[in-house]
Amino acid sequence: MKSLIIYFSRRGENYINGMVQDITKGNCEIVAEIVKEITGADVFEVQTLVPYPVEYEKVIEQTQEEYRVKARPELKEYLDDISAYDRIILVGPNWWDTYPMAMFTELERLDWKGKTVYPCITHEDSGMGFLMRDIHRFCRGATIKDGLAIRGTDVSQAGGLLKAWLDL
Repeated sequence: MKSLIIYFSRRGENYINGMVQDITKGNCEIVAEIVKEITGADVFEVQTLVPYPVEYEKVIEQTQEEYRVKARPELKEYLDDISAYDRIILVGPNWWDTYPMAMFTELERLDWKGKTVYPCITHEDSGMGFLMRDIHRFCRGATIKDGLAIRGTDVSQAGGLLKAWLDL
């Protein structure tokens, strides 16, 4: 089974354990690295053409507006064809109870027929939010597995959890 990880992650100021802290590697990047190690999957990182601010409060303001207007931020690069893959692992942070709008910029352009999708979301207290509803809407034609929510502070120890979730 050939696998692909599509992920979005953000460095800079993040909300961790009730405090804003600066991080050099985003939680979703860590999850993607662990999944790649477990599965040998190919990796595609969703990156916005215009980077998000480093400051947490500015990111909150910008992403709330993106969510409100259902924006589709332009990406640095687009993945147009996933036909070579059977299993697609999606990894993104919980921003306003779902993935960042940049993830949907990418997801809505792909043909999901015949794919098996594993949605994973990182969070600090918000869990899955509305992610599964959105994944069913954007990944039409795919078999969608149960989603996995991982607390951001737990990602570095999530290898066993991820392996079990992926049925490996």
